[in-house]
Amino acid sequence: MIDLTTNYLGMRLKNPLVVSASQLCESIDNIRKMEDARAGAVVLHSLFEEQITVESQELDRRLFAGTESFGESLSYFPDMNSYNLGPEGYLEHVRRAKAAVGIPVIASLNGVSPGGWITYAKKMEEAGADALELNIYSIATDPTMTGSQVEQGYCDLVSQIRASIRIPVAVKLGPYFSSMPYMARQLERAGAAALVLFNRFYQPDFDLENLEVVPNLILSNPYELLLRLHWVAILYGQVRLDLAVTGGVHSGPEVLKAMMAGARVAMMTSALLKYGIDHLKDVQAYLLAWMEDHEYESIQQMQGSMARKSVSDPGAFERANYMKVLSSYVPRMSGP
Repeated sequence: MIDLTTNYLGMRLKNPLVVSASQLCESIDNIRKMEDARAGAVVLHSLFEEQITVESQELDRRLFAGTESFGESLSYFPDMNSYNLGPEGYLEHVRRAKAAVGIPVIASLNGVSPGGWITYAKKMEEAGADALELNIYSIATDPTMTGSQVEQGYCDLVSQIRASIRIPVAVKLGPYFSSMPYMARQLERAGAAALVLFNRFYQPDFDLENLEVVPNLILSNPYELLLRLHWVAILYGQVRLDLAVTGGVHSGPEVLKAMMAGARVAMMTSALLKYGIDHLKDVQAYLLAWMEDHEYESIQQMQGSMARKSVSDPGAFERANYMKVLSSYVPRMSGP
């Protein structure tokens, strides 16, 4: 009997297929379908820092009706009153999700500063969330802020939230750090139990006719997996953190590669939006068939088998392999 179980955030999951945060998770019916389709766990859609800010400034809006109460930067975010359920509604959603399914339910907070995060992290724990995914969505735009200050801000945020709750915290972050191994260790020291690699920063586009900055959402594709594999394979064995891959996981082969790099779980959303929630069943069927054909008895047996510390040529993950990669490309010759 092939064993698909994996350990993530101190929880034993029946398989490594985790549904990542998205609008799909706003529906309890969808979450039930995810469990029926054999998801190992589900990360609920994010509660945004802006939503907490909106709630806390409700009094200001009433006092200054007819005026602009927020900085113009908020105009680049969706209307937080209608985006999803709002802070209190979100907590009720956590309770209902926990009551509806038996798989782990991971709450998600999205923002950049402590503020109301600490309060709501605690409330999410009280609502029954099994863990918290902290989605730090921050792009440094201030030329006076150093890289060290940015990194320290991440660690301070994790440390403060971790000190306020007992459930484990996963940190979802982007790849833009000078030293990812150093940052991973700092987040581990701050109290993180897992890293989710990587956040996808959505790039705005320009509307040339109306001269406006407009949102531009593009679903992930399997090519995006390579960056995730690279860093998970490097980090595996250098930190005690659980590692999760998100972005570019669309089918069975991507899940297997993530496991071999050293990930505990592989998260997906874009593939489910494209093919439907039942696509999870197809992915699991592929895993079982491939593992049987290649005589693997368990997922844990393969985890980290292709990590940097496990392969005979660790230079493949470093610059030493750069010239080899370039020389391997043979351009097509056109014409006679």
